[in-house]
Amino acid sequence: MENSLQNFDISRLKSVFFGDHDMNLGNDILIADVRYDETFSFFRYPCRFDGYMGIFCMGGSLTLDVNLHSYEICENSIVISLPSHILRVKDVDSADKESLRCMVIAMSKEFISGLHLDFTGIFNESRRLMANPVLSLEGEELDVAKDYLKLAVKILSSQSIGGKKDVLSSLVSSLCYAVEDSWLKKLSRVKSDFRPAQQSQRQSSVFEEFIHLVTEYHESQRNVTFYAERLCLTPKYLSKLIRQVSGRSA
Repeated sequence: MENSLQNFDISRLKSVFFGDHDMNLGNDILIADVRYDETFSFFRYPCRFDGYMGIFCMGGSLTLDVNLHSYEICENSIVISLPSHILRVKDVDSADKESLRCMVIAMSKEFISGLHLDFTGIFNESRRLMANPVLSLEGEELDVAKDYLKLAVKILSSQSIGGKKDVLSSLVSSLCYAVEDSWLKKLSRVKSDFRPAQQSQRQSSVFEEFIHLVTEYHESQRNVTFYAERLCLTPKYLSKLIRQVSGRSA
């Protein structure tokens, strides 16, 4: 069904969206230079990547839904997607189709689990990251991010570098710390254009739990009553709350 939630991994990402792309290391990590074309329709419907993804907008802009909240993704901004995130490209302005360019870094959960960093500590902030998945970079931070990306592309594309997985593991570990530092510093200063409308703590908490339940049970449970019972709410109240937070029906 076109409108159902699509799940995909790096293997499907390569075959459906990028074809035979040479900037990948098996099903561990893939870096793709994405332009607007007909294959963009793959992301027109809600989808979830079974891994960790960074989307670095290099030019143009687009409207991206992350967990039903809409964000304007502009040049020099990064979207951080966790395995629980539901993504959908909502809109690309006709004026931006020619200039739109995004570098996509997709990594499997297995690759991430082998990195040399305190990954659990970093993503203890996952709730705040779910509410603020977009980071705008500028100045030195932007230059450093681009340098990391160029180096990763060079390593993946090289025919002479051996032990690429170990080399990339160290590089990505360092990049994660750099992005985390920038994200934490700027979290309180994220522009209103990159944030959903403020909601009460209770509403936000219920909405996040609803999203987690949907990602876990969407293939077998599509009745609001099931999710309402899990959240100890009435279906009517849950539907009303989801509508208030996201502007869409449960």
